[in-house]
Amino acid sequence: MKLAVINFSGNVGKTTVARHLLAPRIPGCHVVAVESINADDGQPVTIRGRQFAQLQEFLQSVDNVVVDIGASNVEELLKLMRRYRDSEEDFDGFIVPTVPARKQQQDTAATLAELARIGVAPEKLRLVFNQVDDESPIDRTFETLLAYCASSGGVQPRPAALLSFNEVYALVRGTGQSLAELAADRTDYKAEIARAGAQSDKLALAHRLAIQRLARGVIPELDACFAALELQRLPSGEQAMPAA
Repeated sequence: MKLAVINFSGNVGKTTVARHLLAPRIPGCHVVAVESINADDGQPVTIRGRQFAQLQEFLQSVDNVVVDIGASNVEELLKLMRRYRDSEEDFDGFIVPTVPARKQQQDTAATLAELARIGVAPEKLRLVFNQVDDESPIDRTFETLLAYCASSGGVQPRPAALLSFNEVYALVRGTGQSLAELAADRTDYKAEIARAGAQSDKLALAHRLAIQRLARGVIPELDACFAALELQRLPSGEQAMPAA
């Protein structure tokens, strides 16, 4: 299963979707961040023809991969896909996260339109409704985007493919750990806090306890969202099954 996580807009949760929703539920999955390809000193770079050729070669060499395409590279990557005829077929599916902000919804519609223009079939597209307010229904929150989907006759939205707003995604950023690892952590932090002497140690352990609890709470929602995407129905989606 080879998936691209893509949107013209930034701040829609592409990295969250790639690293915490998709990769942990696809066995043996690699994650490639396009903005990190050949970057110097950790600075983002704009993907060029040579890097795109390298990405294509890598896609041929692995079975399962999620490519996280940074917003600064989306336009150039799609241009290169048009140049490298049929290169969009290297991906089994394109996952397009979106958030409630009107601009991001408009950018999401533009992303879907451009993917259709380069030849991506509607059945290879999946929307993920991200940062959803539990109190607001999808059809009202994403009215702009859903109206586009209805009028274009393209991607079929799956309202159950949603992720609520959760501070845990910001808390785990930069830790090097996945939510699955944090949820599986069996450390008794309350006991550790009771044994700690310094107040600073207690606070650090309390912070880790909060992350552990949030991670355990969000895993069922991630599982449900992954199931709702029905990736097994993608044209070559037989391998996109949850890991045991």
